[in-house]
Amino acid sequence: MTLLDRLRADGAGRGTPVALAVAPASFGLAWPGGSARVDADPVAELAELDLRWTWWSASARDARTCWDLGAVGRLLHGLRRDDPAAVWAAAHGLPSPEPLRGATDLFDVEGEDGSALRTDGQLSREWLRGGWHADPARWAELALEVQQLQEASLRALPDPRPVPRGAPLALLTALAESAVALIAVELSAVGLPLDLGVLSSLLEDVIGPRPESALQEAESRARRDAAVLRHFPGGPVDLRSPLQVKDLLARVGFDLPDTRSWRLEPHVATSPAIAALLSWRKAERTATTYGWGWLDRHVGPDGRLRGEWRAADGASGRMTASAGLHNLPAELRPAVRAAPGWSFVRADLGQVEPRVLAAVSGDPALARAAQEDDMYAPVALALGADRPTAKVAVLAAMYGQTSGAAGAALRDMDRAYPVAMGYLRAAELAGQRGQDLRTYGGRLLRLSAAPAGEPVGEHVAASSGWGRFARNAMVQGAAAELFKAWTATVRDGLRPLGGEVVLCLHDELLLHVPAAQADAAAQLLIDALAGTAHWWAAGSAVRFVADVSVVQSWADAK
Repeated sequence: MTLLDRLRADGAGRGTPVALAVAPASFGLAWPGGSARVDADPVAELAELDLRWTWWSASARDARTCWDLGAVGRLLHGLRRDDPAAVWAAAHGLPSPEPLRGATDLFDVEGEDGSALRTDGQLSREWLRGGWHADPARWAELALEVQQLQEASLRALPDPRPVPRGAPLALLTALAESAVALIAVELSAVGLPLDLGVLSSLLEDVIGPRPESALQEAESRARRDAAVLRHFPGGPVDLRSPLQVKDLLARVGFDLPDTRSWRLEPHVATSPAIAALLSWRKAERTATTYGWGWLDRHVGPDGRLRGEWRAADGASGRMTASAGLHNLPAELRPAVRAAPGWSFVRADLGQVEPRVLAAVSGDPALARAAQEDDMYAPVALALGADRPTAKVAVLAAMYGQTSGAAGAALRDMDRAYPVAMGYLRAAELAGQRGQDLRTYGGRLLRLSAAPAGEPVGEHVAASSGWGRFARNAMVQGAAAELFKAWTATVRDGLRPLGGEVVLCLHDELLLHVPAAQADAAAQLLIDALAGTAHWWAAGSAVRFVADVSVVQSWADAK
């Protein structure tokens, strides 16, 4: 009996979880009803069954759907680690084990008897070091056991939607998180298309020609500094020191509390010195973070910018990327160009966090505002303010800003949208008290175990900092869950079009597709958002919108 026949005999079909363990010389499989060790990669052989491949962590495999135990462990248990030892322990209610050390010691040997599990129920440290390679089928069986425990826990969580549709929302979120873990592997491999000629020209314009030696690099840096310092009397200072720059500005009559760019920008039109300083900052950022060394390290000979992608950060669950992929300066975006015969299709979710707030809080008045293309317009009407003030009020509510103009606007928000404001304040209070929270999609925010003094996002672990973090994370985390569910749906629909996802930027998605398929991909983005919102925000009456455009360069997207 072939492997395909065995799975069919056990009733495996669309969506059946099948655990896969990839050893150096063989593969282990486990499914409800059986397990096997095989010599060839079984994914292609079993493709017609449309299984849900289950693994400890995502790998580069052409799978339509999957269950990533590490990604689900982070979601369900609020884990900061996603290695098998931590995921196994969390699923079984065991203490989090110590990470593996570099060399085997007495702690590794204690409780070991050669089997996969120790006497304390934890995974064998020898198996974690690679001992499972001798029995990949058993390793797959353990993975399947964790999957079943995780799924049962997710199904037990309450569904926050007013009108649930289909599977529980936490389970759907887990599937989306798993798909995005796979997308992260694909993004790392595929890379972001660049035009190396355009990129080199842009870098030369900003920071000068590629230096041939360390001496030339130092001379170029000195020239950039001199172009600023000539505007100020007195001796030179280190422009990279905020304190020295503060003193430098005082020489020309600017006694400012700090040297942040937003504080300096109002003076650009009237002060050549400040204009030169801010221009220098842009060039310096490019030179130090996105200069010639960055190009050599991260851009391959095929013109693709590659970094390491992760499906979720340690806080609110947003995707992260290295190599500057999430912070590429606008000045360099013209170099992000589609390959000949291909196009970029870009979509940007409009006002996504305010719309998410309307959905997760269940505020009917804010949900009505979210029916409009520009939801700030009806908010302004409800607040009796202009649109800029309304925008400040909504953002201040989500980010916990209470001073200045935001304070007065928040009082009007309390009157117009009491349900949404109550939701945010309850989250802030829980953060201040160190109480765990779950986002709308089920991500556990472990505030009770927050290490004192450890930064989280942009906030620190003081009670007020954790309060602001919780207030924002409940919205930002839910927005990330919506974005990733949308992205997973787009990936699935993109396969027949022969395209690829090349960038995920919080609320912006960039596709690279054959030019003949660009219009179809644009429609896919719109349809996928509508379909995702239909189940994600079921019963909320909130409308989600996206600005979609077909362009050759990322800089052309508006």
